[in-house]
Amino acid sequence: MASKYPRSLRGCLPLWTLLLQAALIVIFFFFASYDSFIQYPEVVTQGAILQDMVVMAALGLGFLSSSLWRYSWSSVAFNLFMLALGVQWAVLLDGFLEHPRLGKVFIELSRIQQATMTAMSVLISAGAILGKANLAQLVLLVLMEVTAFSATRMISQQFLSADAHVSMMHIHVFAAYFGLTVAWCLSRPLPREAEEKDQRKTSPSLFAMLGTLFLWMFWPSFNSALLHIPDKKKNGVFNTYYALAVSAVTAISLSALAHPQGKISMTHIHNAVLAGGVAVGAPCHLIPSPWLAMVLGLLAGLISIGGAKSMPDRLPDALRHRGTQLVPGDGSSIWSLDRCHLKPQNMESSSCG
Repeated sequence: MASKYPRSLRGCLPLWTLLLQAALIVIFFFFASYDSFIQYPEVVTQGAILQDMVVMAALGLGFLSSSLWRYSWSSVAFNLFMLALGVQWAVLLDGFLEHPRLGKVFIELSRIQQATMTAMSVLISAGAILGKANLAQLVLLVLMEVTAFSATRMISQQFLSADAHVSMMHIHVFAAYFGLTVAWCLSRPLPREAEEKDQRKTSPSLFAMLGTLFLWMFWPSFNSALLHIPDKKKNGVFNTYYALAVSAVTAISLSALAHPQGKISMTHIHNAVLAGGVAVGAPCHLIPSPWLAMVLGLLAGLISIGGAKSMPDRLPDALRHRGTQLVPGDGSSIWSLDRCHLKPQNMESSSCG
């Protein structure tokens, strides 16, 4: 079947993308070099953290976006594309913004790790527009959001005296509102032939659940990555794990409780098992006792499940799904708030046992 994109769009997009990549190579040639003073223990430590960040971004957020009906594997490919482009752009921006007078960027593992975390803001926001945006719009999203988030972090650190950890933990709020804003700007009736690309599958994707598990496992590394004092890093890892554990138990329990047949909605699991990690992100190194982190995880799970069931009916039409609703046999449906993407989804789910 022939492509639905215009011939001019199919021919120009790859060319412009390659030209953009060539421009980045030229910038790196003139303005970037490796830091030659890094020590071996730091290479091992930062390398392990960087590996965790890449797994979270490429596999976690990549598979999490695979639940669109027609966009399943394309979503994973677009996710990798935005990550690879965003990291390159973020490395340059962070280097120039932190040391503007040097006129050169010195690349070290910690800078690539920080750039990967910055690029994750784009991947989170993209969950609101996948199925509505083409590749050119996704490229523009990467360049604009990485620039805006890097500038916001620099302003927060220099004028509000926020440390690197706290300024990075704003990523969740920033990405959510940025994604919703872009979704509102793109809110227009989709062509009839494109509506099916904006639908979620009639049953939750196993790969989407796999993405949730990747994020759940590596979230403690994300929350503690920019904490360099051993005691604070330890508290960050422990408190994030306890909050995630409690939010997962809360999500599964409430999901089964809310279903008339006691079944678990995978939509709720995608949303709420990660809510604890988001809630504890900024203060994770300051919490002195595990029970406080557990309370945060409990509240985050409750709010996430409650929001998933009550918010869609109260949102403006521009932020709602405009396509055909996927309705199961009993005529009921579940709305997903997964990564700020409001979708109707059917009730097919696994039994509590």
